[in-house]
Amino acid sequence: MRAVVQRVKSANVKVNDNIIGSIGQGILLFLGVEETDQETDLEYMCEKIPNLRIFEDENGKMNKSLLDVEGSILVISQFTLLGDARKGRRPSFTDAAKPEKAIPMYEKFIACMKEKNITTQSGEFGAEMEVELINDGPVTILLDSKKVF
Repeated sequence: MRAVVQRVKSANVKVNDNIIGSIGQGILLFLGVEETDQETDLEYMCEKIPNLRIFEDENGKMNKSLLDVEGSILVISQFTLLGDARKGRRPSFTDAAKPEKAIPMYEKFIACMKEKNITTQSGEFGAEMEVELINDGPVTILLDSKKVF
């Protein structure tokens, strides 16, 4: 699994000009599922993301997690995170999981966040979405469950 984690002051996602998910302070998460992902990849992301210490403490240091600040998370499916653009000019998406695998993993991740009592909103898998955010910092972290980077 790959993720782009952005610390935000607020974010929302629209489908057909209708807001379907909106959060205040927290994390905007773009999540991509790879064809070779297993439950261990999901477990890694479920543990890592809400515990990332990317929020500032009273001294201005990034020492607090999403759980510490009682922030929210907006989860957006994004298969293009698995795009391989090393050859040619057109990315290849062959490593991205097909919907029959990706949807259950995406939904399990959302359920995992809710189980941790995190206010969780999401986009619509496979839909054309418009995402708006007010980035905080900006703070942007790239994660890969296989630790490729």
